[in-house]
Amino acid sequence: MRIGELAAVVGVTTRAVRHYHHLGLLPEPERRANGYREYGLRHAVVLARIRRLTELGLGLAEVRDVLADDAGKDLVEVLTELDEDLARQEAALRERRARLRTLLDAEGGMPAEGPVSPELAALFAGASHLSDSPMAVKDREIIAFLETAMPAEDRERMVASVGEALGSPGAVARAGEAYALLDALAGAEPGDPRVEEAAVALAGCIPPGLFPEAGELDPDDGFLRAFYDDLAPAQAEAVRRALRILAEERR
Repeated sequence: MRIGELAAVVGVTTRAVRHYHHLGLLPEPERRANGYREYGLRHAVVLARIRRLTELGLGLAEVRDVLADDAGKDLVEVLTELDEDLARQEAALRERRARLRTLLDAEGGMPAEGPVSPELAALFAGASHLSDSPMAVKDREIIAFLETAMPAEDRERMVASVGEALGSPGAVARAGEAYALLDALAGAEPGDPRVEEAAVALAGCIPPGLFPEAGELDPDDGFLRAFYDDLAPAQAEAVRRALRILAEERR
């Protein structure tokens, strides 16, 4: 058989056959006098086995290990490991689908920030009237970003802290007052006397658990600098002062 005939018989492409040759999975036959490779039944058997193993989900490195053992005694072990891995993937998919269903069925619908955890979506829904504030919208975007970027243990702490900040009507009202003061600074300069009032109000809305250590309150770290650049000068100064207030309180 020529390479095209072999590929057609087994149901793969000639490119796949050449790739298996390159990886050493399929032995290359000797070339005949006319320069063509002539494949035999043994090549078809090995190629068919490669196809079956890859269709089961084995990687090519695992296929090489199986083919290296002519007796096939390691195949059961390899397939058992593959079955366990597929079971883990199935469990992860079920969990992801359950989370998606929770988000889709959540009261208030999907938040504007996109898919977030059900806990954060519920908090956003409870404070939805704050979305009229441009500063509140920025804040929600940052919170959604942090939930995605943080390690799991820090993410849980942050969501719990947001729950403290937005988890009651009184807390939501205080946050609304702080956002209103910050929104009013959109066209102001950093020296505006209203900056201090906004900073004090903002500091009063940030739960203690969000920054448990004073060292975490570096007002000039890289992420905060990027955040400041997205704000008006007076708003950025108010945030800086609020963080300094919190840092002083934790010393």
